[in-house]
Amino acid sequence: MAAAGTDSTSDYDRTKGIKEFDQSKYGVKGLIDSGIDSIPRIFVQPPETLASLKPSQTKATNIPVIDLQNINSEPHRPKIVEQIKKAANEWGFFQVINHGIPGTVLEETIQAVKSFHEQPAETKAKYYSREEKKGMLYSSNNDLYRSEAATWHDYLQIWTAPEEQRAKVEDIPEILRKQSLLWDVCAKKVGEDVMELLCEGIALESSKFKDLGLSTGRLFAGIYYPYCPQPDLTLGLTSHTDPGGITVLLQNQVPGLQVKHGQHWVDVNPLPGALIINIADLMQILSNAEYNSVQHRVLANSRQHPRISVVEFLSLGKWEDSEYGPLPELVSPEKPPRYRRFTKDEFFNNFYSKGLDTKSFIDKLKL
Repeated sequence: MAAAGTDSTSDYDRTKGIKEFDQSKYGVKGLIDSGIDSIPRIFVQPPETLASLKPSQTKATNIPVIDLQNINSEPHRPKIVEQIKKAANEWGFFQVINHGIPGTVLEETIQAVKSFHEQPAETKAKYYSREEKKGMLYSSNNDLYRSEAATWHDYLQIWTAPEEQRAKVEDIPEILRKQSLLWDVCAKKVGEDVMELLCEGIALESSKFKDLGLSTGRLFAGIYYPYCPQPDLTLGLTSHTDPGGITVLLQNQVPGLQVKHGQHWVDVNPLPGALIINIADLMQILSNAEYNSVQHRVLANSRQHPRISVVEFLSLGKWEDSEYGPLPELVSPEKPPRYRRFTKDEFFNNFYSKGLDTKSFIDKLKL
């Protein structure tokens, strides 16, 4: 595959480059292991994206940090509710500490994902697939054929719910089977705790989001960002918003995540033992914009150590209603609906018809 410095002429064949990369089944890690010192042309981002990587576009601050230690203590819970409400509205992102998951579980989960991705390419290749709805798969860039440019990461996904989509236990690689299934339980618990607080923040019954089924669709993703020899030409993950309810993120101590706040990109400095929570598009719609999903991206990794992200996406798994939209409890003459109602088919067709992007679904629903 041609490198960035050798194929900038008009005869560059992007389709061919994508197919060569995809059919190798070696992923981005395989490119690095091959000894390349420049990135293939398919990874080079468009000029407007590269312009946004300049230091002048970033801001030295950090997302809110919220302590959940006294979550069930009556004197403390209202304060925590208010902190989360404010963070979810103004930032769409926040870190939580003292969330109840032992440090050993965090470390073992990160190490298991790392170990999977650092297996020989031939071992991982048997899991390689582009069937995005498959219970378990390994790939690089799930939107490879739909995006404008590829990004510098490899991707492992395991559907853990709903039942009809869940990966068979025996199909999950043994090297991370125990850890991924345990992490699903742990992340679901934290996610549901946070959803209760989000409900209380906007005067809903604390179980409202859980009762709607916002944790009945769960996807475990283990993302590996290896060293990139030309981090100024690409991204680890392009700017996007998540489509579902909320996302729970565990990461190692290699930085790279950025969140859009106002007109600036903010570096998210990883705290040891912390989890990152972000609001996704479906939550913004259901809350009638009381809570907001925001753009985020991952810079290409310029460090020799890999960046590891363990992501739990929580969303609807049981679509029991024919249409969804802002919750009636949150709509009034003073606060009319911000979005029209939509169907399950609209939701999934929007996601699978394009590459990762920013709030395209929300924009389509705005009234």
